[in-house]
This record gives sequence, C-alpha cells and structure tokens, in this order.
Amino acid sequence: MKFSEMPYSRPDMEALAAATTQTLEAMKAAPNAAGQIAAYDAYEKMMQTAGTMQQIAYIRHTINTKDEFYNAENDYMDEIGPKLQELTHQVNTALLESPYRAELEKHYGALMFKNLEIAARSFSPAIVELMQEENKLVSEYQNLYASATVEFDGKTIPLPLLGPYKQDPDRAVRKAAYEADAQFFDSHREELDTLYDKLVKVRDAQAKKMGLPNYIPLGYDRMGRNCYTAKDVAAFRDQIAEDMVPIVAKVKEAQRRRIGVEKLAFYDEPISFADGNAVPEGTPDEILAAGKKMYEELSPETAEFIDFMFENELFDVLSRDGKAPGGYCTEIADYKSPFIFSNFNATAGDVDVLTHEAGHAFEAYRAFKQELPSLLHSPTIEACECHSMSMEFLTAPWHHLFFGKQTDKYELGHCEDALVFIPYGCMVDEFQHKVYENPEMTPEQRNELWLSLEKKYRPWIDFDNLPFYSRGGGWQRQLHIYEVPLYYIDYCMAQTVTFQFWNLSRENYAEAWKRYMTFVDKAGTATFAELVESAGLKVPYHAGCIKEIGESISKWLEEHELG
Repeated sequence: MKFSEMPYSRPDMEALAAATTQTLEAMKAAPNAAGQIAAYDAYEKMMQTAGTMQQIAYIRHTINTKDEFYNAENDYMDEIGPKLQELTHQVNTALLESPYRAELEKHYGALMFKNLEIAARSFSPAIVELMQEENKLVSEYQNLYASATVEFDGKTIPLPLLGPYKQDPDRAVRKAAYEADAQFFDSHREELDTLYDKLVKVRDAQAKKMGLPNYIPLGYDRMGRNCYTAKDVAAFRDQIAEDMVPIVAKVKEAQRRRIGVEKLAFYDEPISFADGNAVPEGTPDEILAAGKKMYEELSPETAEFIDFMFENELFDVLSRDGKAPGGYCTEIADYKSPFIFSNFNATAGDVDVLTHEAGHAFEAYRAFKQELPSLLHSPTIEACECHSMSMEFLTAPWHHLFFGKQTDKYELGHCEDALVFIPYGCMVDEFQHKVYENPEMTPEQRNELWLSLEKKYRPWIDFDNLPFYSRGGGWQRQLHIYEVPLYYIDYCMAQTVTFQFWNLSRENYAEAWKRYMTFVDKAGTATFAELVESAGLKVPYHAGCIKEIGESISKWLEEHELG
C-alpha cells in the first residue's frame, strides 16, 4: 500500500490495557507452552498495529512539523509511549517467569529471552512520568531544530540547505555559511542549554529510581546491547585515539595540501578538493531514478526491494521549511514496509543518505519476509548500522550513475569522510559518558569538556574564532546527543566492519556480497559479535582490530590520491 493511502487511527489505550489483562490471564491459564505461544503471538500482533499507528504519526509529523493534526498526534504518542512500554513489560515478564520457559526458548530462541531480560531491566512503572517528560523534551528540541532558518545569500533557508555553501570552493563563502549556522545556535543558546540540562537530569532521575548509579547502564540496556559493556566501548575508543587519530591526521594534512590552504580551519573540514567536492548530477528525481537502476542491477534481492519501495512511495527526501532535520529509516510493521526520510541538499550527502538509509530499509524488507517475532526482526543498533554503512561502499560499482566524471573524486572524498568520522563519533560517545557520569555539570563545563575532547580526537581542528563552535557548543548540532543518548559509537564500530566488507569487495565482490547477505538475513537472531564473526570479519573492540583496518584504508587513500 502507498504510504499516502495508509489509514491512521489513534491507538485506544483503554482497549490495549484491557487486552493486556486478557493476555496475562490467558498465559496464566495456559496448560502448556503452546497455549502461551498462541496468547503471546496474538498480543504481539495487536501491539504491532499500535506501533504501526505510532510510526505513521511520527513520519507524517516529521514530514511537516507544522501540521497541527499530526503535531498533536505526536504529542499524544510521546505521552502514551511509556504506558505502552509498561503494558509490554507486563507480558514480557510473564514470558520470563513462565513455567514453560525452556520450551518457549526452544520455540523463539535463547537470544530473544536474553533481550527480554535486558528490556525488563530498562523499565519500571515508577519512571513512566519521567519517561513522558523526556519524550516531551526531545520533541521540543526537534521542533526547535526543525524551525531553524537563516538569512543567507539573499534568501531565508532551512539549516540543512546551508550544506552546499559549507562545501563551496570559495573559502569566504564556507566561513560565512558556518557563521550563519552558528548565529542560529547562539541566538537559542539559553534554550538549548536548558533543554539538554533537563534531559540529562530526567534521564539520571530515571536511573536513580531504578537503583542505578547513573544513566549509563540504563542507556546501554535501552540500546539493547547484549554482547559488550561500557568497558569494551572504552577500549574501542582507546584504540581509535591511539591507532586511528594519527592516520586521520595524515589524511587531513593531505586534504590541506589538496585544497591549498596554509592552515586547515574548521570551515575547511567539509571540502576535499580546491575546485569543490563531487556533487551528484541531476535533479532529486534523477538521483532517485539512478538509485532505482543501481538496486535493480545489484542483485535480484535488491531489485525486488527497490521496486517495492517505489511502488509504495516509501520515500520523503526533499528538504523544505517545517520539515524535521536529519534522515532516518523506520518500519511500518502492519504493511511490512520500510520508510526512508531525508533532507536532500544537492551535495554528495544525498547519495550517501540514499544508500545508507536504503541499507536499513533492505534489512527490514528482508526480515519482514521471514515473519520473525518483532524482537528478532532487527539486531542491535551497531549491527543495523553495518547494514547501512556497508551498503554505501558495496554500491561503489554504480556510483558513476550519480557522479559521472566526478566518480573518482567522490570515491576518495567518501572514503576520507568515513575514516575521519570515526574519531568524531568516539568524541561524541566519550562526551556523553562523561556527561551522564557527572549530571550536575553546568553548560559551560560541558562546552569545556567538548573542547578538551576535540584536542584528543581531532587535534588538527582550528576554529578560527568562529562563534558557537569556538566556545565548545558544536555538540548541540548533533541530534543524537539530545534525542537518542549513547547512540553514536554504534556508527564507529559499524564503520570498521564496513571497511572490512569493502576491503573484501575489492578482492572478490561476489564473496563480499554473499557474506553481506548472510549478515543481513540473520536479522536479529544473533548478537553483534556473532554476526561479525559469522561473516568472517573482526569484532571492532577486540585488540588490534583498528590498527589493521586503519593501515589498509590509509594505503588505499595514498594509492588513490588525486591532484
């Protein structure tokens, strides 16, 4: 069904609560495991429909945050989300405490029960009101960001459309674009500081109510992390700081020489070539058409997938006033439909988003075909990011469809960007860990922390007295820090897996695609470490992994240096 034709009706909380009670009674009265399985499956289907309505409301709200109806529905979903979680928590607890648990584990798999235990740890009825408050604060931030426009180049434009100006070959234009961007954030400084302060404290309060020292263990459980700990993540970040940062510093020096500046400034970061970065050729419709052709040729599985996406209009990619920032892929479960949302801005990022979010959508489409329980539909987030980030690189044989004669330039810039991103992502992660370990930090202390981490992970950065950025406020542009705490290191670990898939694809493309499909089709039936090892790759946080990957990518960059 086309997205525009999907009907929406507000979930009835009273009916859902009554159905939950009936399910619990049926599970308690069940004479065997089969009876509990039947009751649970029926309940899951009902909650899937409620989730479908949540997603339809969310998508339509983010497409147009000025739509009063879906704005109200999004507020309602913020309110009932924790209540729905409480209902699900009751049923999941019944599964965990079932006298037939051994048979249930045999039916659903042991990993599902491990994930249920993690989910149970991440929720308590005592924190429902705090979760509602958190949801409202996140929506306030999103609405503020979505309203962001600046006066630039004689026009009033949304922030995402500053992207091309930030990549302009004229250094003065780049600097002016960053100054315009900074002006918005500086003019909303108090509001942004207050919102984040409230978010940190409300998350900390939830953790304390659950008997935890701070938000970090609760945040890890909410991310569903089932095979590594904060210590493993810290070890990964240490590898990046020690083994990857020096390599990236050399990459930045090559960039400096290539664009011909005496000293690389922060506003030079996005531009890789003196005559400008590679940009996709054609209109947004032509870019989408090139994407369709790419996936039709890549494999029979991707051809089937992309036809489904186009036939059902499961994209919204154009940036416009009132549209929420960023990009995402989500799932509309009742219709077995992924949905891709992004903000095209006439840069190479448009293609990156198309391939990245399509990687998520492809896994979702494949999982829907397997009729898996919802808890096994997707793996944990870092594995999901492997689906998307690897797709960016495994589509390389078709990048010429988007970039024509600029393809070599795009390939070099894309690889550099992916490598340079990893230290930044670790900086975001360490920032969040320290903030949640010290929830009483002032806004000024958070900015000082950010600047100190810049020196650790991006020592080549020179802010050249840019407003907002030079005072350490740049973290406030990162939506994840406000909206999805502790979700960013996932991208970093996924990028190291992606580089391994890409290295293999340059030696044996068919084998790389075969392993990627195996990784994708396991969906959520294995942990991240198990998925990586099943593909014959190295787990990112294991000792020595980063040095090897960094050296291989550095060698490729040196061999493909342009100009």
